[in-house]
Amino acid sequence: MTYKTAVELTEEARARIREVSAADVIKELAGADAPVLLDVREPNETNLGRVRGAMVIPRGQLESKIEAALPREAKIVVYCANGNRSALAADTLQMMGYANARNLIAGWTGWVGADGPVDG
Repeated sequence: MTYKTAVELTEEARARIREVSAADVIKELAGADAPVLLDVREPNETNLGRVRGAMVIPRGQLESKIEAALPREAKIVVYCANGNRSALAADTLQMMGYANARNLIAGWTGWVGADGPVDG
């Protein structure tokens, strides 16, 4: 059996998903069809701040909690600290039928760098 590294898994996921910049999401939030922001970081990370209004479901609980939280047709932008875990999460969401799931490029770091609105 051939094993893959975390980097390889993340790169493969990125090839299957759509990604969006913080600047584009900020513009979308001003519109009528704003996406749901989904934070997949751990509580010790989200306690330090998160995107204003974001829903929090840690990556390790995503598969078991997402169906009760959001309908499959929801427009979702997933983020983590730097965009790697969220790339894997967006890939998983697509496999679960969430066709409108996208990954936030550079995650929380990119969001803060783009002066996106934050809580905390």
